[in-house]
Amino acid sequence: MQIMLCAICNIASGGCSEDCKYCTQSSFVKTNILKYKRKDIKQIILEAKMAKKNHALGFCLVTAGLGLDDEKLEYVCEAAYAIQKEVPNLFLIACNGMANVEQLKELKKAGIFSYNHNLETSKEFFPKICTTHTWESRFNTNLNAKEAGLMLCCGGIYGMGESEEDRISFRKSLQELKPFSTPINFFISNENLNLKAPKLSADEALKIVRDTKAALPDSVVMVAGGREFVLKERQYEIFKAGASSIVIGDYLTTKGEIASKDIEKLEQMGFSFASECH
Repeated sequence: MQIMLCAICNIASGGCSEDCKYCTQSSFVKTNILKYKRKDIKQIILEAKMAKKNHALGFCLVTAGLGLDDEKLEYVCEAAYAIQKEVPNLFLIACNGMANVEQLKELKKAGIFSYNHNLETSKEFFPKICTTHTWESRFNTNLNAKEAGLMLCCGGIYGMGESEEDRISFRKSLQELKPFSTPINFFISNENLNLKAPKLSADEALKIVRDTKAALPDSVVMVAGGREFVLKERQYEIFKAGASSIVIGDYLTTKGEIASKDIEKLEQMGFSFASECH
């Protein structure tokens, strides 16, 4: 079996105007995360080279904030062009919040393969975790990405206090979008966050992976943030449950597994690493 590896590059961190209760980058909470408006392009290229060395196929350029403006769009495009020049054959993913069709077409012209914009949770539960923008605006950005000709990466976060009915509703919405890939994140609590929820059990997390694959059989199911925290020594059971992709290395503001440990374990298990997106 081939596993698709992806890496995240947080190119603009913190100071977000939105009040998403699960996010340490929100300006509504005080956290000790590293904050910066722009990561140096040279540093982004170094991280892209490291991702490639670690067998990553996807490399995601993430910016904090509600969405794209002209300045941010120009910066993401600049980073995309620079990476392609220095690190060929990486599939670039952009994750830059709300965006219209024309903006997303510009990203595609710059070499972006896929746009990541998560619904996060069900339409019904979303108002309980965010009040500064709507679930519908997220859904519409995903439609815009598809109209712009980008592959779609759309998923969300589990373990925020949502019900089983919310999880079913959330996956039904994902079925409408038919994403190329769908990331599953497990909520990681933080003392500074306004969201308090019990930690998911490993069994519950693996059920979520199975249910996601059942609901989205044609999508690449990716397990991302919280994998190590929730699943611990059982984290590699996700592949039997239906996942075929993981994020390696660190996440946006939290540490992940050391990439070499993941790679060594996956190779021992007989997995190979995808070099093309299918």
